Amino acid sequence: MSEEEQVTKIDSPPVSKENEGKYLTFQLAEEGYGIGILKVREIIGMLPVTPVPQTPHFLKGVINLRGQVIPVVDLRLKFGLPEEDYTERTSIIVVEVKGLTNNIPIGIVVDTVSEVISIQAREIEPPPAFGSTIDMNFILGMAKTGDGVKILLNIDYVLSAEELGAL
Repeated sequence: MSEEEQVTKIDSPPVSKENEGKYLTFQLAEEGYGIGILKVREIIGMLPVTPVPQTPHFLKGVINLRGQVIPVVDLRLKFGLPEEDYTERTSIIVVEVKGLTNNIPIGIVVDTVSEVISIQAREIEPPPAFGSTIDMNFILGMAKTGDGVKILLNIDYVLSAEELGAL
């Protein structure tokens, strides 16, 4: 094993028994993703989003959800995918992410929500090694499912600490 492979494997989040469990799956640009169900607060249809000036391009703005103002991130834009018009299937998944001092509710816009599935540890592969210059901490692993592969996200790392601070 080369030194670069060793560094990549050490830096990758470990795939272990603790990663197995229930995941909410969704689609982005024809690809399947999953988020641990315990991180999900609720799923809602698209609501009017109020833009906030001078924020990153992937931060669409904020919504008022039962009196609470919640930032909304378009996951397509965050992942560098092409922007698409929202449809009747576009949804906002409200998740809890770890902030610097407490958990922060954030809405993430996805193309469509699929289902909740149970994934066993044996079905999860570690994230692919793309070299030590690409940060893959936001990927828990790759789940082998009956209909292909789902990218399991560690939603706490999808946004960097600096980005969370800006919210």
